[in-house]
Amino acid sequence: MTDASSSPTPSDDLAALARLHGVDTSYTTWDGRRVSVPATTLTDVLAALDVDAGTPALVRTALEHARQARARRLLPPCVVVRPGHRTTLDADDAAQVWIELEDGGRREVPGPGTAPGKRTLPTALTPGYHTLHLRTGERTATAPLISAPDRIGALPDRTWGFTVQLYSALSERSWGMGDLADLADIAGWSGRSLEAGFVLVNPLHTMLPAATAGHSPYWPSSRRYPDPVHLRVEAVTEFAYLRGADRLRAAELVDAGADLRARVLTGGALIDRDAVWAVKQEALALIHRVPRGPGRQAAYEQFTRREGQRLIDFATFCALAERHGADWREWPAQLRDPRGAAVEKARRDLTAEVEFHRWLAWAVDEQLRTAQSVAKDAGMGVGIVHDLAVGAHPGGADTWMFREFFAPDVTVGAPPDAFTAQGQDWQQPPWRPDRLAEAGYAPFAEMLRGVMRHAGAVRMDHVLGLFRLWWVPRGRPLSEGAYVRYDHEAMLAVLALEARRAGVQVIGEDLGTVEDGVREELAGRGVLGTSVLWFEKDASGRPLAAEHWRAACLATLTTHDLPSTAARLSGSDLALRHRLGMLKGPLERERRAAEHEIAQWGEELQRARVRTPASAGEDPCALSDAEALHAYLAHTPARLLGVWLPDTVGDVRAQNLPGTFDEHPNWQYPIADGDGRPVPLEEVAAAAGAERLAGLLHGDSSGPPDRVGRDDCFARPRAQGCAEPAGVTTSQ
Repeated sequence: MTDASSSPTPSDDLAALARLHGVDTSYTTWDGRRVSVPATTLTDVLAALDVDAGTPALVRTALEHARQARARRLLPPCVVVRPGHRTTLDADDAAQVWIELEDGGRREVPGPGTAPGKRTLPTALTPGYHTLHLRTGERTATAPLISAPDRIGALPDRTWGFTVQLYSALSERSWGMGDLADLADIAGWSGRSLEAGFVLVNPLHTMLPAATAGHSPYWPSSRRYPDPVHLRVEAVTEFAYLRGADRLRAAELVDAGADLRARVLTGGALIDRDAVWAVKQEALALIHRVPRGPGRQAAYEQFTRREGQRLIDFATFCALAERHGADWREWPAQLRDPRGAAVEKARRDLTAEVEFHRWLAWAVDEQLRTAQSVAKDAGMGVGIVHDLAVGAHPGGADTWMFREFFAPDVTVGAPPDAFTAQGQDWQQPPWRPDRLAEAGYAPFAEMLRGVMRHAGAVRMDHVLGLFRLWWVPRGRPLSEGAYVRYDHEAMLAVLALEARRAGVQVIGEDLGTVEDGVREELAGRGVLGTSVLWFEKDASGRPLAAEHWRAACLATLTTHDLPSTAARLSGSDLALRHRLGMLKGPLERERRAAEHEIAQWGEELQRARVRTPASAGEDPCALSDAEALHAYLAHTPARLLGVWLPDTVGDVRAQNLPGTFDEHPNWQYPIADGDGRPVPLEEVAAAAGAERLAGLLHGDSSGPPDRVGRDDCFARPRAQGCAEPAGVTTSQ
């Protein structure tokens, strides 16, 4: 008898078992090929879902057990209702069915319905998290019931805003990296002076030390709570009331913070998040000792009551991590269970440390609220757009607190495609879809609630993960993964419910390999998509005409994972990737391909009349190449137009170079000009670049600008007189 785990292709039973557990047995690649998932992969993925399929006999047993369990089940694991969509249950005509409402009320479900053995659930329920009950004879069952709005809400008015990695936007007052006061300054400046409608920042989630988890904000310890490294120490109210030796020590720490800032802005050093935190942590510990006034104390107590046990768990993790190391998988075994007796004892022993971390969470919450308040006071229609990472570090706080909801021994990522021939490994464990459903998606909702609390909108990295994720068993190549399905109806219901309650918009990063119908489904729920100019192509591979772009999206020229506009136009991104051995072909061939692509966009700019003939006596090169491309965004119907803040000063350095780790200083560069000179936030705001781009994007841009340059300026060599902002060069 053949061992199922060693079969090159799955048996019929193994394939059926996988499908019953939401595991796809085949998938379509980016170039249209249909690929079968190896039996070994299916076996390992099922093991991560606690299904033993190691032999044909075990497969048959597990399959029969799964079928019987499904047949015996009176209710689905989780039920979703929403307006305009009929939801029915299988139920005996004599069964009693009722809904226990979130507010404590009760709603009977009459029956039988229009067909024998069916019950139609009411859709006119108050949106919320309810409980469905069913009783038939001696048997009873309950299931979470999510009543969700059909849509997140009305789409935002057309507007534009900056996108920025906050750590990189150092001001002359921050301590070695951009902070929440800098975020408030960006919002206040761009909202009042440039009439921007939003600022999109990187994930501000709690991080593990860089030595443990690298520098990526997309690989956090917890997505539930933001990192206190983003605090502006002097802006904490109690800082002003330090006295005696504590005040003197705080002054020394302020100087230490200034030294960290100077190292980056004038000394050429990289941003060192761990060094910044070491200084801030000591200063914040001094501030924590200062008694709070009655109003401040009441606000703190209200915060801790609302956060409840979850905040205690999170603070406990932070305290234990300081004592035993950042990665909980390396802690003593008895401390790996957050509900265990050993952890409870440790919490008592570390009472002061736990309380300090609870206070830190409140301090960050206060400054996040201030940033959004400043944004709204500055006239921003949206305000701060927070970024939600797709997952968390396997040894971080989230996987410790929610351990039972994550699948072990697998990582999520992406299969090989046109951009990453080897595939992508994000080194993050995935949610278990079965456990999420059983819990009514409470952990997912809780995470959303945290990131939406002081946001005008939330950008969801890899929003496609609400439908399926690429699971790769440990030790297998990235090509030997499998897509695991999630109940996207339930995930989208929770997303819509939490977004509606928080009053926020949702932007989905929907780039990459997208299944048919997914973008339409997201748009139908009010989730905006993402359009990046260089990826917008028609069926022939030429630039997609502006009028055919999606309206319900955030449109940009670049992202944190792509070259800056200046780097792409100058070809410096190719030079960097060539130096690191990352190009797919010879440098000259890649350069010619890039120049051809840029030339095609030049032709499209002319067709769209973004570049029109200049009148006699006018400057023949009114717009630089980068400005012309930004002007093109204003011709699209996109609701949100994003400008990469470093583009305003001609920055050519990549904040992140996917596929690298130590080879490139990812997530550590400050904003710099075209010569690589770090530019503090004050200079960014004073430079002409931001105002020029704002002028191109602001207001009603349904028609072409009155006059924006010359037809041939896009391709004309610099020697013929086409001036551009410092650091911006063309590749022709």
